[in-house]
Amino acid sequence: RIRGFRLIDDDFMNVCFDDNIPVTELLLRIILGRQVFVKQVRTQRNFKNLVGRDLYLDVLAVEDDGTQMNVEIQRSDSGANPKRARYHSSILDSHSLKPSEDFTMLPETYVIFITENDVLGDDQQIYRIERTIRDSGKPFGDGEHIVYVNCEIRDDGTELGKLIHDFFCEDPGDMNYSVLADRVRYFKEDTKGVRTMCKVIEEMRKEVWNEAWNEAWGKASSEAELKTKEASVRRMYLKGFPADQIAYIIDLPVDEVKNIISSEI
Repeated sequence: RIRGFRLIDDDFMNVCFDDNIPVTELLLRIILGRQVFVKQVRTQRNFKNLVGRDLYLDVLAVEDDGTQMNVEIQRSDSGANPKRARYHSSILDSHSLKPSEDFTMLPETYVIFITENDVLGDDQQIYRIERTIRDSGKPFGDGEHIVYVNCEIRDDGTELGKLIHDFFCEDPGDMNYSVLADRVRYFKEDTKGVRTMCKVIEEMRKEVWNEAWNEAWGKASSEAELKTKEASVRRMYLKGFPADQIAYIIDLPVDEVKNIISSEI
């Protein structure tokens, strides 16, 4: 199972990139086309939203100048919806300023989706999205950047094509970039690295089991709640309550209440 992992598999990518600056700098330099100096990188960061949906980020890197870069592996097309990219950007922004800090202190942010398919559909290997002023065509300059990397185009001889190729390699010996190959080899062949991956696989199994259990329990709970409501409808009907009052009290549609009552007659 461990030998079959690739960097395009987000759990394996998270392990390989966590707290590893060289592999992260290589990835970002090739995608962004400029030198990148990372001072910190973490994976699976949970960003709390007190009034909305929380968000787990696959990879979050911070440059020396404070620029924040979120890298996401998205193998499912639905997981790379443009509005999701927008939400990732907003989460980075909402956690960037301290109370009363001026808005000009917001750092540059990059949200990078590495997608298995050409989600945006224009047959480009890379899509760079930034706001512009429609009337003049000038950049808006808000410091927000969104990038999509389309992994359908690979092995084209470019640096990015070689990088995408490496993301789909199972054997580190087939990879182009030694810094990536060495990291992958550590978790597939080194005793300590393999032990770490065994723990990751066990956590994955537990997560799948818990999700299946919660889904089954939620379904059972819903069925039990419905049966309780049905019993309450019958009791209230026998006590003389009309269907519309029962529906209001039990929080069921009137037609459903009438169906429950009629099934008892």
